[in-house]
Amino acid sequence: MCAQPVARSFAIRDAVLEDVPTLLDVEAASFEDDRISRRQYRHLISRGNASVRLAVAPDGEIVGSVVVLFSRSTATARIYSVAVAPARRGQGVGRALVEAAEAEAWANERAWLRSEIRRDNEASIRLFESMGYRRFGEYADYYSDHMGALRYEKAIDTRLRPDLARVPYYRQTLEFTCGPAALIMAFKALDPTLAPDRTLELRLWREATTIFMTSGHGGCGPHGLALAASRRGFDVELHLSERGGLMLASVRSTEKKEVMALVQADMEREVAERGISIDYGRVASDTLERRFRQGAIPLVLISSWSIYGTRAPHWVVVTGFDDHFVYVNDPYIDEAEGEVASDSINMPIGRSQFDRMSRYGRKGLQAVVFIGARASEEGDA
Repeated sequence: MCAQPVARSFAIRDAVLEDVPTLLDVEAASFEDDRISRRQYRHLISRGNASVRLAVAPDGEIVGSVVVLFSRSTATARIYSVAVAPARRGQGVGRALVEAAEAEAWANERAWLRSEIRRDNEASIRLFESMGYRRFGEYADYYSDHMGALRYEKAIDTRLRPDLARVPYYRQTLEFTCGPAALIMAFKALDPTLAPDRTLELRLWREATTIFMTSGHGGCGPHGLALAASRRGFDVELHLSERGGLMLASVRSTEKKEVMALVQADMEREVAERGISIDYGRVASDTLERRFRQGAIPLVLISSWSIYGTRAPHWVVVTGFDDHFVYVNDPYIDEAEGEVASDSINMPIGRSQFDRMSRYGRKGLQAVVFIGARASEEGDA
């Protein structure tokens, strides 16, 4: 016999500071350990980049809560905790709270929602899987009692149908080749006959690198990427928010700064000789979208801090827009976080978040390289 749906006898509302004592009681009744503290709740409700929502019975009793955390610069939110009073379990409270979390994520321009669930919490596993969440990873020894956690995620609104460019995905094979990998994706989108491989990736890196970066191998600047594309016959436009030496402020070595400045000056001369257009000033999002819809593939420099927690410049390829999100192909796959290629293809990033993350360094450098179709088919790819 099938179970009959239970009529919802509670409402959902935002938590306020006066709810904290009751929230602590619900936590204590729901979990034996790994509980949210009074101080944490006060921070989450008043100052945290989070949402705390409650399920409330008609008599005012708080029967459940959900805490959602919002990453500051990506389109992913995280369900940190779902707690349901023991007497109210099996009445649809948990499902309603997860639905409330999804609504909050969507309202905050998040397209994906993730959560960690104890391996032995069969009820929560069934709930999340019944609501369309997919298991994509696992953390061993995650909780204080050494129990592991299963990682789940869900696309919040599958109705989105953005106008995506058909940009084939190419994964960077080295930590410093995001720029060449981004170029390869743009090349392949504009010339389907191109055969991407690691030899081309490294050749592009040699042509575009500024030799030194803050540490390790040199990354690729906008001038070098523009030149590499122009040499292969592609139409190129550069948009930079500042003139002069780029990305030098974070380099401590005087010798490195001198070398980088010389390399960039040489690149600037060739950019001028080739007649590559440079527009100095910030690129408004409507300009970025307009040029995209005209057929150009934008390569955008972002700060990797907002996604990966490292202070390094990083190149991504814009693949589409809709009213809420900018979509990008990210050549990097964070395998340590359980990511696979599909996590880096057409990644949705809230428009306001994308505006913040497409700045690098203390001066907030903005750099965009627009790659357009070849005027002829004579370029040597």
